[in-house]
Amino acid sequence: MADLETFPDDGKRYEVVDGMLLVTPAPLPLHQTAVLELAVALRHNCPEDLKVFVAPLDFRPTATRSVQPDVLVCRRRDIEGRTLEKPLLLAVEVLSQSTSLADRVLKRRLYEQAGVASYWIFDPANEELTVLELEGDTYVERAVVTGKEAFDAELPFTVRLVPADLVV
Repeated sequence: MADLETFPDDGKRYEVVDGMLLVTPAPLPLHQTAVLELAVALRHNCPEDLKVFVAPLDFRPTATRSVQPDVLVCRRRDIEGRTLEKPLLLAVEVLSQSTSLADRVLKRRLYEQAGVASYWIFDPANEELTVLELEGDTYVERAVVTGKEAFDAELPFTVRLVPADLVV
């Protein structure tokens, strides 16, 4: 994991999962628009004891895993040092052509195993938000909303999101 500190600052995202290096190219404007709009909506409604972050910020749930959700919410008391290690309240991945499979399969499993309470997958091209929440130790799909359809989140806190509004 110390090797992560030596990678170049070249606009790419470097993540490690059980010894496997994941390299993601710099995101497109559509992706960054969605990340910004999600972060702003979450921050606007975020309680004082929680904190909203955007990537790059390492979440290291184990000694062999370091991932960077596009947007995340954690407890302020869990912020220590350079990385976050305690389970997140929310991880959000915004899909792009190069990350779709990893976000839908690999990261879903990683966040589930790490005890991340809620995982949202947002597809900006299709204006679709998929909401997964932990039930026991398994994610359950709570909602899939598209376009102008609103989603009223309760986890990690109350916030209303409309997928079409996240890509304008």
